[in-house]
Amino acid sequence: MDEDRDVRSAVETGLAVDEEVVTDRDVELLRAIAEHGSIHAATGELERSYAHAQRRVVELEAALGPLVERQRGGSGGGGSSLTDGARELLERFDRLETAAEGLTAVEETVLSGRVIEREGELGVVECDPGEVRALVPPEGEAVAVAIRSDAITLTPPEEAPAPDETSARNRFEGTVERVESGESVAHVRVGVGDGTVLVALVTRASVERLGLEPGRAVVVSFKATATRATPTRPD
Repeated sequence: MDEDRDVRSAVETGLAVDEEVVTDRDVELLRAIAEHGSIHAATGELERSYAHAQRRVVELEAALGPLVERQRGGSGGGGSSLTDGARELLERFDRLETAAEGLTAVEETVLSGRVIEREGELGVVECDPGEVRALVPPEGEAVAVAIRSDAITLTPPEEAPAPDETSARNRFEGTVERVESGESVAHVRVGVGDGTVLVALVTRASVERLGLEPGRAVVVSFKATATRATPTRPD
């Protein structure tokens, strides 16, 4: 999925990937499949036609690749779950929706750290809450790492994919400290240890869907390519 082929919006939010447009209804269906464990259960919850939903999943997969893993029968009774590609698609949709509704509200969290490893333009920076993978300068150790609030994804611990199953290589467990809601978006402040607070920009719909409130445990994740380190003078 090409990250640069992103935005198309009309009355509802739409994510354009190649020639396919993923809509709010598509995203709602995929999330319901993840929550209820099958397309049949998802359509029952959403009060939609199973045949239409099944056909739409097939259409999306023809354009985007595998989205739903289907298990048939067996001792577990079968069911469906989302692929890594589907989870990445949902994250992209969330970022698009957030950007469309709150572009001017983007904040940055800046962490001081030290580059301990380099591999081309990417590197590992040792910061107070732990190691952060980021775009790093070619020289120097002392850096400031900037993390944009619209690049952060929040996931309930029970729904978070394993670290090796996602392209978001930066991952911290944390607790929601405060939710500052605006008309369409909210800034969610998450403590991730050692006094560090990361700020995530999410839609109000996501706040409700994820049950984000003070004390809620979440997994914070963000991509290395969305995180930039700049040189600083050592103390």
